[in-house]
Amino acid sequence: MESLTALFSQHLTSSGLPDPVQQVVESHWQQFIERHPTFDLTLDPRLINELIQCWAGSDFAAQQCIRYPEWLETLCTNRKQLPDMAKNHAERLGSAIALATTDDELNRALRLYRNQEMLRIIWLDLNRLVSMSDTTKDMSNLADACIDRTLDWLYHDACKTMGTPFGTNIPDEEPVAQKMIVLGMGKLGAYDLNLSSDIDLMFTFPCQGETRGAKKVITNQEFFIRLGQRLIKALDSQNADGFVFRVDMRLRPYGASGALALSFAAMEQYYQDQGRDWERYAMLKARIVAGDKTSGQQLLDTLRPFVYRRYIDFGSISALREMKQLIQREVKRKGMESNIKLGPGGIREIEFIIQSFQIIHGGRDRSLQERNLLNVLNTLKEKQWLSPEEAAELESAYIYLRNLEHAIQAIDDRQTQDLPKGAETQARIACSMQHKNWNELLTTLDQHQKLVTAHFDAVIADPEAKEKSDTNSNQWQSLWLSRLTEEEEQQLMTQEGFKNVKTSWRRLISLRDGKAITRVRKQSHDRLDQFIPLLLTVAAASTEPDTFLLRILPLVEAVLRRTAYLVLLIENPGALEHLGRLCIASPWIAEQIARFPALLDEFLNLGDLYNPPKKAELADELRQQLAHIPEDDLENQMEALRHFKMAHILRVTAAQVSGKLPLMKESDYITWIAEVILDAVLAIAWRNLTEKHGMPQDAQGNLCDPGFIIVGYGKLGGIELGPGSDLDLVFIHNGGTNKETNGARSIDSTTFYTRLGQRIIHILTTQTPSGILYDTDMRLRPSGSKGLLVNSLPYFEKYQKEEAWTWEHQALVRARVIAGDQALAQQFVSLRADILGIERDTEKLKVDVINMRHKMREHLGSKTNQHLFHLKHDKGGIVDIEFLMQFSVLNYANRYPSLLKWTDNIRISEELEAVHLLTHEDARQLREAYKTFRLAIHQKALQNEAPHIETGTANHMQSNVISIWNHFLKGCN
Repeated sequence: MESLTALFSQHLTSSGLPDPVQQVVESHWQQFIERHPTFDLTLDPRLINELIQCWAGSDFAAQQCIRYPEWLETLCTNRKQLPDMAKNHAERLGSAIALATTDDELNRALRLYRNQEMLRIIWLDLNRLVSMSDTTKDMSNLADACIDRTLDWLYHDACKTMGTPFGTNIPDEEPVAQKMIVLGMGKLGAYDLNLSSDIDLMFTFPCQGETRGAKKVITNQEFFIRLGQRLIKALDSQNADGFVFRVDMRLRPYGASGALALSFAAMEQYYQDQGRDWERYAMLKARIVAGDKTSGQQLLDTLRPFVYRRYIDFGSISALREMKQLIQREVKRKGMESNIKLGPGGIREIEFIIQSFQIIHGGRDRSLQERNLLNVLNTLKEKQWLSPEEAAELESAYIYLRNLEHAIQAIDDRQTQDLPKGAETQARIACSMQHKNWNELLTTLDQHQKLVTAHFDAVIADPEAKEKSDTNSNQWQSLWLSRLTEEEEQQLMTQEGFKNVKTSWRRLISLRDGKAITRVRKQSHDRLDQFIPLLLTVAAASTEPDTFLLRILPLVEAVLRRTAYLVLLIENPGALEHLGRLCIASPWIAEQIARFPALLDEFLNLGDLYNPPKKAELADELRQQLAHIPEDDLENQMEALRHFKMAHILRVTAAQVSGKLPLMKESDYITWIAEVILDAVLAIAWRNLTEKHGMPQDAQGNLCDPGFIIVGYGKLGGIELGPGSDLDLVFIHNGGTNKETNGARSIDSTTFYTRLGQRIIHILTTQTPSGILYDTDMRLRPSGSKGLLVNSLPYFEKYQKEEAWTWEHQALVRARVIAGDQALAQQFVSLRADILGIERDTEKLKVDVINMRHKMREHLGSKTNQHLFHLKHDKGGIVDIEFLMQFSVLNYANRYPSLLKWTDNIRISEELEAVHLLTHEDARQLREAYKTFRLAIHQKALQNEAPHIETGTANHMQSNVISIWNHFLKGCN
């Protein structure tokens, strides 16, 4: 022992610890050798240094070693395995309490296990042998095991004396045995428990009923309340061995005055009828920690809509702000400014920042439905809600604050987050935090807290605080609250730059004085009173105040019963400015946002708004969004697909009207959106059907996966989609005739593929709260609307070669595979080349093309107004150019196979030029006309106008197209 003491003293002296801290460690060592003079253990220098660091930071750890030296021996002999021991708490605790037969024996076994584990965890933490997250996960696993094993022991014991609770929620079904479920809330729920944390719990059970098997029958609720009381006592009560965990039940429905245990039905009713904002935040981290976990998860799934609203929920940020203000007042009242959790720039502010994003966006973005703060923070960075710099600063601050919290609590195993006032304790904590002294710690802490406060203010702070002195806003408020005369109201609008004052004023007053506004809740009315003055202020500062106001007011009316959308714009005045600019530029955009207010979410990240992603990024984003929705939840999958489409179409049109995206790129992006959606729709439909029926077989009996392709025709095939385009589709499969699927509910392959096509159409065209996904046109399939919805490739080939009209071969020029089986897609490409490459009679082809062109022009061109030129269908318009390209491919592909490479008109024209079928000048003129007309059509669509321009506006381009048409068709050979 003497040699060990000498070695210990030598290492302590050379440790570099301040003298007061060395004296503390020396005092602990003296107590240890006095109690255990014969203790003998070979300790290498590293273990001695770790022991010194542990005792320097924790009197609790030192006292456990003094009371139980064998625990110290276990730590030293199993040092390499210490981190891994976090993974098997349940098994080790189960063994520790297996022999307990009374409550007292159970309580002692629990406390001894807990204290020994706390010694291990503190040793690892203070020596930085594990990360902060490892420590909190270890603590959470320890708590889970203590709750679950104790509950299991007490439940079986209670059933012996009170009987077993039985019940069912299904009429006429035999009741089954019931078990209690324990919800872990707060840091426990998030696997984020600190070193000396209490645990927030709720007790619930599946359904009401009665006990069986005892003399006295009691209700299930009474049984579980008594069981809960025993569980709390077993964990929370203090005795000579200490406690296990302090238990806080105040987060349960009705708080301290509520029943200790409630049935699922009572829980659902409470949160539906009375759940408050702070209870939503509490439920963010709720997790089943003990009991019947399968049933418990069903409860959490039922409560999810209460926690995560279906659409963006910016209204909740004001509630977070109010909660923070209450906490700040409480901090000041109690003099808790030095509390690193609740004080300025503390842990709670970081939690509020993260929770605000979860509450606002988590209903629609399921990747945010995560309990652990650092995991959510990483997601916010990946989704670009926070910049990498912001995320790094918050992560660094959070880890530092949590490590400091652990250092404070490790001293005495006491639940506190207050910075100590005693010099000795300050020096010990500085050492635990690896600082030279307390002042250095305070400097680092201050830097982190200032950054946290800045980020908190940016997310949570009240924007009105900056606007209260705004004179214009006050004037507009007077107008909105009817404090001015009509003359004064109109005079104010004139003074602030409105031109069409009477129209704008009447429209605004019809909202203010209309019946609809009298029916809204007070909260909605208050939000309107806050928003309208801001709207008028921003509108007056815009380039076209009247247009701005008149196009935004329909949105206001659309959300009168869901004014949380207005809060988004109140909280982000910059978003309102950009919304106004886009609505001024395009009434189509204004109408889309009024119909689907959830699109306002896109204005929170203006960088993304004007920079639509590439196809690979689109596919990855959609894959991630769908990955967070259960595979059997078709309704939410359909909603997610619709919002994805609307959001990205908005991005593309925003970039286009702001001049940041040229026409060809716009069509590329909109086509990519359709392609990734069709790919996802096929995957959803395929999974749905194969789960029911198994996989179909081809003619040789091989399983198809999927043996199906979606072929895009028209604008989709030609990569020329616009914002409102429908989809021309054809479905083709290679299933074998009279072959059945391999599932339990087998059907023949032809029926399978027909149902697959029907399911795809259903997903695309069903009207949901967010509208349809796409209008689809299936008439280009073999035999048109009279033909089969899905055709085999051999039949498609036979039809194209033997029955198809010339116009159907023209349509095939623009056909390409969009989604599905790659091998089948290659077969389709080869078949398309064979059909288009057939040698044709040029004169007959010319007659067929010209006749079809005349029919279309008579049916769709301008008939009544000779002063208007229809950009698409009139002579010299887009369809003439398309027919020229199609005619050229059909007539010349047998000699120039390179014409078959492309399905879009621009690149076909370039290929015709390359093989000298078009002169350079003719090709240039056709491309110039085509791009100009298409751009005009897109711009007209965004203005909700028909695709007409005044005759003569593009006269030279129209004439060029007509000239080339006449020369090219008449000169064919």
